[in-house]
Amino acid sequence: MPVTDPISDFLTRIRNAAKAKKPRVDIPSSFMKKNLADILKKQNFIDDFSMIEDNKQNIIRIQLKYRNGLSAISGLRRISTPGLRVYKNSTDIPRVLNGLGIAVVSTSKGLLTDKEARKGSIGGEVVCYIW
Repeated sequence: MPVTDPISDFLTRIRNAAKAKKPRVDIPSSFMKKNLADILKKQNFIDDFSMIEDNKQNIIRIQLKYRNGLSAISGLRRISTPGLRVYKNSTDIPRVLNGLGIAVVSTSKGLLTDKEARKGSIGGEVVCYIW
C-alpha cells in the first residue's frame, strides 16, 4: 500500500515500536530516512541503525535505545507536511523544550539539527521535532 507521507510513516513506526518496547524496528529505506536515522544516532536517541538489502526494497533496521526501561525518545512530531510546508529563517528556527529536544531542518546543506542550522546561519524546512 502506498504511503502519502513517508517521513510521518518513519516517525510513527519509531513511536509505535518505542511504546511497545520493541528492541528494533524495520522501516522502508530512502535517502532522507537514512539521514534522519543518522541524526537520531548522533543525538543518542537510538543505539544504532543498519541498511539491509532485500530483493524488493532496502530496509533500515533501527535498534531502539532504552534507559531504565524507558525509551530515549519520549516524543516525535511531524511539523512540515506535504499539505503545509513550514519554512523558517536561521533566526526563527524554534528551540524544542528549551534545547532538551531537537528540531530537524532540511537545508541546502542537507538535514541538520536546529543547533547546527543556527550555528551555520542556514534556514530551511522544519521537518520534525524529537524529544
